Amino acid sequence: MNELLGKKAMVTGGSRGIGAATAIALAEKGADVVITYNASADAAATVVKEIESLGRRAVALAVDAADAVAVGDGVRRAAESLGGLDILVNNAGVGAIAPIADLTLADVDRVLAVNVRGVYAATQAAVPLLSDGGRLIHLGSCAAGRVTTPGMTLYAMSKSAVTGLSKALARELGPRRITSNVIQPGPINTDMNPADGPFAGVQRANLAIDRFGDSTEIAAAVAYLAGPDAAFITGTELTVDGGHTA
Repeated sequence: MNELLGKKAMVTGGSRGIGAATAIALAEKGADVVITYNASADAAATVVKEIESLGRRAVALAVDAADAVAVGDGVRRAAESLGGLDILVNNAGVGAIAPIADLTLADVDRVLAVNVRGVYAATQAAVPLLSDGGRLIHLGSCAAGRVTTPGMTLYAMSKSAVTGLSKALARELGPRRITSNVIQPGPINTDMNPADGPFAGVQRANLAIDRFGDSTEIAAAVAYLAGPDAAFITGTELTVDGGHTA
């Protein structure tokens, strides 16, 4: 339970859903954790309290995930508050599910600002701060590899970019033994994509396991990649989707 004892982690978008579950999972394994949030200050405070109840340090930073400058500054503030950085989890993301004819350039700008530019900015800021042997873990989507329903054009495009970034970083940062991997979640029961939501039926029809996943199941995969047993895993995609892309 203490595989990450003494490690310093940052989870973007860590106030709810997968991000909150991930921050708590890392703390349960011994890490001190900084989370970022946009508007959910109360939810972020709840996550901080839970992490502190585990005996770990926790900090919540208000950061607009669509503002690349703010994102980079947030990473530097996180490292300063923890006294270093060993793990960055790029979790913050948004979606825009609609036919391409209905998507506006404003939709494109918003999704790419958070899902691509924000991820790039966080990673760029983190690289010089990460300890050798550190971890970059990016939350993608199973839609980056296989799109099973209409309306996913913009979202799938943005998450495919994250996969390319991660693989390139694995090559670039390998000499420092920093690993870079992507987790590709399938349908996960969150506020963004509830198991009883309007798109749940069509997603469930594509699952091999007849249920949505839980945020804790994605968090467990993140915690594994952050730990010592995953030191030789880099440049890969870990799909956790209940067989959605099988």
